[in-house]
Amino acid sequence: MSKITFLGAGSTVFAKNVLGDCMLVPALEGFEFALFDIDEQRLSDSEKMLTNLKENLNKNIQIKAYHDRKEALRDAKYVINAIQVGGYKPSTVIDFEIPKKYGLRQTIADTVGIGGIFRNLRTIPVMLDFAKDMEEVCPNALFLNYTNPMAVLTGVMNRFTNIKTVGLCHSVQVCTKELFRSLGMDPKGVQEKIAGINHMAWLLEVKKDGKDLYPEIKKRAKEKQKTKHHDMVRFELMDKFGYYVTESSEHNAEYHPYFIKSRYPELIDKYNIPLDEYPRRCVNQIENWERMREDLVNNKSLDHTRTKEYGSRIIEAIETDIPFKFGGNVLNTGRLISNLPEKACVEVPCIADRSGITPTYVGDLPEQLAALNRTNINTQLLTIEAAITGKREHIYQAAMLDPHTSAELSLDDIVSLCDDLIEAHGEWLPKFDGSPVLV
Repeated sequence: MSKITFLGAGSTVFAKNVLGDCMLVPALEGFEFALFDIDEQRLSDSEKMLTNLKENLNKNIQIKAYHDRKEALRDAKYVINAIQVGGYKPSTVIDFEIPKKYGLRQTIADTVGIGGIFRNLRTIPVMLDFAKDMEEVCPNALFLNYTNPMAVLTGVMNRFTNIKTVGLCHSVQVCTKELFRSLGMDPKGVQEKIAGINHMAWLLEVKKDGKDLYPEIKKRAKEKQKTKHHDMVRFELMDKFGYYVTESSEHNAEYHPYFIKSRYPELIDKYNIPLDEYPRRCVNQIENWERMREDLVNNKSLDHTRTKEYGSRIIEAIETDIPFKFGGNVLNTGRLISNLPEKACVEVPCIADRSGITPTYVGDLPEQLAALNRTNINTQLLTIEAAITGKREHIYQAAMLDPHTSAELSLDDIVSLCDDLIEAHGEWLPKFDGSPVLV
């Protein structure tokens, strides 16, 4: 029996979306869906929910929850990763509250920035443990990574393990449609080309019947900027740098040095920037889960409509050899994007079929876009150095190179902030005493 293993299966709603999608793929009849999570209650919830869904859809698959990770992984053909290390409490709270004491404000803190750095540092050791288990019990499995920070974690798996890994994110697939909806334009029949890095990929081309739509997009965007709306940061970046970026304005506000600035507090209102947005979302999700748990977990009539998540479509393409094109995160091996570093993890069009995942060559990005990407790549690569070498100075350097952190704090304050975060996270982090992780 072929097997799909879901790590972080306690993410019940997401497990429903991805594995519910897989249930609707005829080529996956007879598969085992193996579930693993360190939270036994949430694992049990997901097992009940998926079992109800399977029976309601009358699907010939097996749903099985495991309490031993290695056994969950054994003989898997595909592994889906959706973990969060440290959770909202204590880790997300720490990532937001300690930087605030230094006057450093954030919105999401899950990609770069000081919060993104420390989210990486506590997640990388867990990912390496996954890889160690997989190299023993399912060395040929394809690892589909949904966990943020996407670029660093996918980069670590591809650079330092033997596990075939592709990173999957929602932002590419919704970018153009959401932009057009915002501007009152019809996205039907639009041709797009998107490439860059995760959460900072660029809508390089957007055409319909051979006509470049950027002039009309920019005209409408300039008009919309006259009143407050939810996407003001991205429209401002498009105005100044020429292209629209894939991930939301609340994310991009903290990827650049231009928007969240203690010397210019008026920018928060001007660009409608939601400071502390991610903690608010976490609290809302926790409260909503308590309300929706009974309906979702014990619903004998539970149904599912296939979502736009890439996971099931990639697996279907490999199983059927019917190609599927998607935006994937892969190493920049062979300089897929020729003016970004080869060690970087880039987000480019990829093709899935029976041969696996094949990324496509993009070439040079417009130089200003590559320059913006490199500012985030610098921090990503130094974060990886810190995690792999165990050297604390690389944590400092990653933070010193971060665009937002370096625009707000002095070198001494950055070092002090990093030390405070290391102490606060405690056992959620390695020791960073110079002992290498890989020996």
